[in-house]
Amino acid sequence: MSVGFQYSFPAVRGRQAGREYFITMCPLKLIIKLFLFDEEELPPEYRAQRVLNKARVPDIINYIVENPTDYVFSSLTASIDGELIFEAFDGLDLGTLHVPMDARFLLNDGQHRRAAIEEAIKINPSLANETISLVIFQDHKLERSQQMFADLNKHAVNTTKSIGILYESRDPMAIMTKKIVEQVEMLTLFTDKENSSLSKFSPKIFTLSSLYNTNKRLLNTHQREITSKEEQFVLQFWTSLCDTIAEWKQVKNKTLTACDLRRHYVISHGIVLESIGSLMSFLDKEQMDWQSYVPKLNSINWSRENIMDWQGRVIDYNGRISKSKTNLTLTTIRLKELLQIPLNIEDIKFNKKRRGR
Repeated sequence: MSVGFQYSFPAVRGRQAGREYFITMCPLKLIIKLFLFDEEELPPEYRAQRVLNKARVPDIINYIVENPTDYVFSSLTASIDGELIFEAFDGLDLGTLHVPMDARFLLNDGQHRRAAIEEAIKINPSLANETISLVIFQDHKLERSQQMFADLNKHAVNTTKSIGILYESRDPMAIMTKKIVEQVEMLTLFTDKENSSLSKFSPKIFTLSSLYNTNKRLLNTHQREITSKEEQFVLQFWTSLCDTIAEWKQVKNKTLTACDLRRHYVISHGIVLESIGSLMSFLDKEQMDWQSYVPKLNSINWSRENIMDWQGRVIDYNGRISKSKTNLTLTTIRLKELLQIPLNIEDIKFNKKRRGR
């Protein structure tokens, strides 16, 4: 290596596929200086990452800023086009990695974390000296960077939303939802806490994620904390609903299988649960006796063959369950009509859009 200005990192050396790589702890303030985002100036052949999705960054920023003593980040992975010199201590794989300052650094994995770190430091400067682990590969001319990105993401499996809720210990809505599941027998017996969609032969009726989404509709709030009154409202709702729906009780009594319930009826699907939640939230807000309307849900024909009520709402025109926001609103409106609840102006406008399809 020619004499010049260098970065020196305490590092551990490893080997994969016959190639050396290095792991170091890097201060957050240095991460934002080493890895700059000049995507428009970067030649397409060097864009080893997908284009930055700026919509993802605010959530990561909030996560860091709101949990300054409890956030966790996995390692960043980087390629460096430059001559790397590793000085080992006493022949060990522990030592100092020297990188010339004119070397090019490219993130193969972690661009959204890097962008969030930059903004989080602006909000909370005390984060600047905290560290994150950085995995470094040497890649002359960055020729392998795109393949590295593909390899790193090829076998990555995103966790389901249900698993995320199950393991979540900060979100009050998640905490409350798990508590409600343990308090209502039907939910305890028939909620899949791991998957966000049920397999064909699953013995479950609900997913934890659909219960969570329904609770968000019920409370119609984005506030961080949930009051005891709100929690009691949600508990009463689920207790009453589970005591009401005949098809669910048939599954519990083993006169109907969960598989046949999902195949022949719409009442267990997330869009219907959320629509019922939206409706009950509306009734509660309007100071109407929402509890008196829950038993009336049994008068509704929940069969998937009931095209008059569910096609274009719960079921699209190809016969598939739809989960769009528009269809959820249309389903809520249909429930109002079936329960003889007066429609407001917005409801009437939505209905006209559907009829004009």
